[in-house]
Amino acid sequence: MNDTLNIRPYTAADKPAVMELLALNIPEYFASAEAEDLSSYLDKAAELYFVVELDSRIVGAGGINFENGQRIGKISWDIIHPGFQGTGIGSRLLLYRLRLLQSMKSIRTISVRTSQLAYRFYEKHGFQLQEVHKAYWAAGLDMYKTVYHGTR
Repeated sequence: MNDTLNIRPYTAADKPAVMELLALNIPEYFASAEAEDLSSYLDKAAELYFVVELDSRIVGAGGINFENGQRIGKISWDIIHPGFQGTGIGSRLLLYRLRLLQSMKSIRTISVRTSQLAYRFYEKHGFQLQEVHKAYWAAGLDMYKTVYHGTR
C-alpha cells in the first residue's frame, strides 16, 4: 500500500466516522444493537482508542482497555471499512497495539473477545482460543475469547 497510512489517538471529533465504520459492518460483523454499545464505549469507557487514517480518511479504528490493575490488556472494538478489509490495515492496527501493550511492564496477559467471523484473523497473529459462548453478541454471533501467545 503506497498511500499515507497514519494511526493516531481517537478524539471526540472522530466519533461520527467511527460510528459510520460500524454501520458499514452491520450485519456482516456486528449486530445492529452494538451501535449503542459502541457509542457509549467511545463516550465513557475507551481507555486507549485509535483511528487509522488513509490519506486523511478514517478507514479503521480499534482500542485497548485494561483489567486487573493494568495486568490484562484487552484489544477492543476493532472496525475496518469493508472496502479496506484484507489490505493489511487491520493487521497494522493490531500490531501497533500489541507493540504498545508489550512495552508496558505491568501487562501479563493480552486478550481479545471476537466472533467466529473474525477469530481466524486474531489466530493468525498469535491469539489462541480459550472459550466460546454461543449467540453472545446476537443470534448467530458467537463470542470467541482468545489470549495472545505471540512473542513478548
